[in-house]
Amino acid sequence: MKSLLASKPVLWFLFLFNLAVAAVAPFVVDGTQGVMTGVGMGVVSLGAGVSLFKGRGQQQGRQGPQERGAHRQQI
Repeated sequence: MKSLLASKPVLWFLFLFNLAVAAVAPFVVDGTQGVMTGVGMGVVSLGAGVSLFKGRGQQQGRQGPQERGAHRQQI
């Protein structure tokens, strides 16, 4: 389950879907319930967005020292 939730397509879905629901919920649901739904969905969307951003930085850092050094030697 953890690998499924950490996959990029699932994170993009969580980010975009929850962001859309967070933006629309206060207008569709009346009162405090709509506001709290928007806040909750916004928190989930931010969590997925942070995971996407953090995952992008880890992919760039996965290059080994040999690969980085090889690029410099070719110049």
